[in-house]
Amino acid sequence: MTSLPSDPVHPAPFRVGFVPGVTLTKWSRVWEERHPALPLEIFHVDAADPLAAFREGRADVVFARLPVDPEGLTDERGPVDLSTIPLYDEVAVVVVSREHPLADEAEVALADLADEVRHDLDPAMDLPTAVEVVESGSGVAVMTQSLARLYTRKGVRAVPVTDLPATTIALVWPEDATTDEVSDFIGVVRGRTANSTRGRTASNEAEEPAARDPRPPRPAKKPLPRGPRRARGGGGSSRGGPSRGGKKR
Repeated sequence: MTSLPSDPVHPAPFRVGFVPGVTLTKWSRVWEERHPALPLEIFHVDAADPLAAFREGRADVVFARLPVDPEGLTDERGPVDLSTIPLYDEVAVVVVSREHPLADEAEVALADLADEVRHDLDPAMDLPTAVEVVESGSGVAVMTQSLARLYTRKGVRAVPVTDLPATTIALVWPEDATTDEVSDFIGVVRGRTANSTRGRTASNEAEEPAARDPRPPRPAKKPLPRGPRRARGGGGSSRGGPSRGGKKR
C-alpha cells in the first residue's frame, strides 16, 4: 500500500472508492462544507474485488458490499486487519421486461424464477448488458435494488425477491491506516455533527487540560448540626407536636 506525499499548500485529496450502486452525494456535500481545503477524489472500484484499490494505493476508504475477503489485503507480515462499519442493507430484486408475466407482481419468490434464464449468473455478461438483454424480452436478472436503479431501462421493471438475503453496504479501510481524515470521514458518514465530541474531537479534548476558573474556590459549607432524634411510636408525633389521635377532655 502506498500513499500520496503530503503538501501543506496543496494537500493530497481524500480518496474514496465505491462499488456501483452506492450514492455519495449527501456525504460528499457535508465533507466539502467541513473540509473546503481538502477535496474528495471519488472513483468506482471493482465490486468483485474492492480491496484492489488499497493494494494499488489508490484509496483511503472504500464503500463495499459485504462480505469482503479478510485475506484480500496483505503486507509483509500477512493479512492486513480491516475495519468495517456496516451502513445499510439493500433489497434483492429481479429485473424483468415489462411484458413478462411477473412484471405486475408486487413481489416474487426465488422458486418463481426456477424456469427462467438468469443472465446475472452468466460470467461472460456484466449487469448493464444483462439488463439490456432482459429488456429485449429474454430471461431475467437478479441484483440489488440500487444496481437495478443504476442500470434501469424504460422497458424493464424491478420486482423484490422475498426469500433472497439482503446485502450490506459497509465502509472499509485498513485498521492501521486510521488517519485523522479517515476518522473525520467516519463522522460524516455516521451523521455526527461538526461539533461532536466523538472520534478525533473527543481524543483531542482528552489530551488538553481543562480551562481553569479564575475565581477563587468557594469554602465548603459545614453541615448543619442535627438535634436528637425522637423515638417513633407512642402518642407523640415525629415532629414533636401534640398527638392527633383524639381530643382532650
